[in-house]
Amino acid sequence: MSLKNIRLEVMQLLEKDVDSLIQKYLIPAEDIWQPTDFLPNSEKDSFFEDVREIRELAKELPYDLWVVLIGDMITEEALPTYESWLMDVEGIDQVEGNGWSKWIRQWTAEENRHGDVLNKYLYLSGRVNMKEIEITTQHMIADGFDIGTDRDPYKNFVYTSFQELATYVSHNRVAKFAKKYNNKQLAKMCKIIAGDEMRHHHAYSEFVERIFEVDPSQMMMAFHYMMKKKITMPAVFLRESGKKIGTAFEEFSNTAQRIGIYTGKDYVEILEKLIKRWEIDNITSLTEEAEKARDYLMKLPARLLRITERMIIPENSFQFKWVEPAKL
Repeated sequence: MSLKNIRLEVMQLLEKDVDSLIQKYLIPAEDIWQPTDFLPNSEKDSFFEDVREIRELAKELPYDLWVVLIGDMITEEALPTYESWLMDVEGIDQVEGNGWSKWIRQWTAEENRHGDVLNKYLYLSGRVNMKEIEITTQHMIADGFDIGTDRDPYKNFVYTSFQELATYVSHNRVAKFAKKYNNKQLAKMCKIIAGDEMRHHHAYSEFVERIFEVDPSQMMMAFHYMMKKKITMPAVFLRESGKKIGTAFEEFSNTAQRIGIYTGKDYVEILEKLIKRWEIDNITSLTEEAEKARDYLMKLPARLLRITERMIIPENSFQFKWVEPAKL
C-alpha cells in the first residue's frame, strides 16, 4: 500500500473522534469571547471617551513593540490563506464535508477573532498607518502560502503544533510588554488570544500523538522532515507596498528578537517541548530509517542552540511603512 493510501486510512480512522476533539478543544460562538468584549462599545455614549483613553495609552508603547504587534495582527488576518491550505490536505474533504473539514471551519472561526480584535485596536489607536498595513495584509493573502508540507497531513499537523505554540509565545509576550506600559486593555486582548493559541496547540499536538500510535515510523519521518527543513513562520511572506514577497520578514524577525518577543531560543524550546510531549524517545516499532530520524531529532535542540547563541541581532530599528516613529 502506498504512503498516501496509508495516510488516508489513518486520517479516516482518526476522523471518527473529531467531534469529541471539537468539544474538547473548541468553544461554541455563544460561549467564547468576542472582539467587542475588549473594545469600546459604539452603542454607548462613552464610546469617544473610551477611544480617547486607547489613544492616550497607545502613546506610551515603543516603536519596536508596534512593529511586532502589527506583524502579529497581519499574520492573524491572513487566515483565509491558512484555511484554504488546510482544506487541501489529504484526508480533508471540503466538498462532501467530513469530520476534518468541520474541524478546520470551526478552528478558522475561532482564529478569525484574533485578527479582528487587533485590527480594530490598531485602527482606534491612531498610532499606525492603517492603509500600509491593509496593503501588506492583502499581499499576504494574495501571495499564497507555501511552507513545504505538500498535502501531507502528518507534516501539516507537525507544522500547526509548532506554529500554534509559537504564536502563543508571541502574543503572550506582547501582553506582558503592554502590561509593563500600563496598557491593561491591550494586555488582556493579547493574553486571551494567547490562551486560544495554546488550546489549539494542544489539539494539533494530540492529532500527532494519535498518529504516532498507529503509524509511528512515518510520523517520525514527517517530524524529521519538517524540522530538518525548518519551520517557517507565516510572516516569512510579509512585504510592504511596492516590495517583493518576504522582504519585510527579516527585519520583522530582528525586531521581535531584539525586544525578546520571539527569539531563536524560543524556537529551540518549542522543539524540545514537542519532543517531550510526543515522547519520541520512547516510541517503539520504528523502521531503521525512522530510528535514524529520531536520533537526529533528539540531537537537534542542542545543535540549534549553539547556532542561536552565535546569532547577532541588529541594534537599530528598521523603518517600516506601517508605523512612523515621529508619530509615537
